Amino acid sequence: MPEYSYRAVSMTTGETEKGVYTAKSKIEAIEYLRHKRQIPILVEELKGSKEIPLPKIFVKVKTKDLAVLCRQFYAMLNAGISIVGCLDILTRQTENKILKSAMSDIYEEVQKGASLSETMKKRKDIFPELLINMIDAGEISGNLDTIMERMAVHFEKENKILNKIQGAMMYPIILSLLAIGVVIFLLIFIMPTFISLFEGSGAELPLPTRILLKLSDVIKNYWYILLMGIIGAVIGSKKALESDKGGLIIDNLKFRLPVVKNATKMVITSRFSRTLATLLSSGIPLIQALDVVSRVVGNRIVEKGIKTAIDEVRRGTSLAQPIKNMGVFPPMLDSMVAIGEESGSLDNILEKTANFYDDEVETSIAKLTAMMEPVMIVIMALVVGSMVVAMVLPMFSMMQTV
Repeated sequence: MPEYSYRAVSMTTGETEKGVYTAKSKIEAIEYLRHKRQIPILVEELKGSKEIPLPKIFVKVKTKDLAVLCRQFYAMLNAGISIVGCLDILTRQTENKILKSAMSDIYEEVQKGASLSETMKKRKDIFPELLINMIDAGEISGNLDTIMERMAVHFEKENKILNKIQGAMMYPIILSLLAIGVVIFLLIFIMPTFISLFEGSGAELPLPTRILLKLSDVIKNYWYILLMGIIGAVIGSKKALESDKGGLIIDNLKFRLPVVKNATKMVITSRFSRTLATLLSSGIPLIQALDVVSRVVGNRIVEKGIKTAIDEVRRGTSLAQPIKNMGVFPPMLDSMVAIGEESGSLDNILEKTANFYDDEVETSIAKLTAMMEPVMIVIMALVVGSMVVAMVLPMFSMMQTV
């Protein structure tokens, strides 16, 4: 949104004030000044302040952005600033373009009398359901500042786990791209030059060498078709993974692959414990809390298991038993849940359990990285080595002919 510089006279003190305000239009900026009991003298749009809206694919609301938002919201509420005042400040200082636009819309709706949670529900594409439910509970109980602090801590820990996972995946991704680059370079530039030395001898090239030569010709002459095919495959794979059936297959594989199943269990256990503890400590009933957790845990297998657990809890079963029956979580979790239910301090027990598994996540990801490094190196060596052998094979054929 554009920015407007203004000069106005305060109706309270009579002093002239200057500043910059972000608004959708000049009229909105003037209304903002009047709302603050200021008489606008001059309101001008700053040159170059118009922003080209970026697609969401380029500008996303990350967990880190939400953590910063909740932390700033808590600090201002704790300092005694009203919700409208907090939204006004956040609208002007938020850097993320999508989040800034959403906060601006929320600010306008709240000024008209809507509640914060109601306006956030209209932007579920930006704000997670967990945050919306927590804010709703905070508005009802009157402790929104405490809720914001808890959500800030929650998103900070979630961001820490995501950073660890991304860091673990960075090495194999870079190594894979490097291997692909080496293969393409050998096929396009080295292979034809090297093989041309043997074609004049009249000896028939070995089958592996002929296959690589054909692949080299295809890449050089039909690279645009290959590129379109790769893009189509990526888009198709993404669509398939986003579907219920495709996502269920991938989520099931995560619990079966020997390299990643332990790390997957630790991440999901940590997320389940921390999210449920956060909801319960804010006064949200167990059934409603489990329903929210099922949608934010990030695994369809676990989601189905939690839905089953909800039905059993409604029938009077303790939560520990259906968690154990799921066969997904470590045995320690259902034991801790049972202790929490018996002592009446399930939220505190789950919070301690989440802290424990946060450390386990770090250990599991470190082990995963350590196991993936040699595997990726061996795969890269086999691919590049096979190509080198295919280029050297004609030399042996010439020696046999001689």
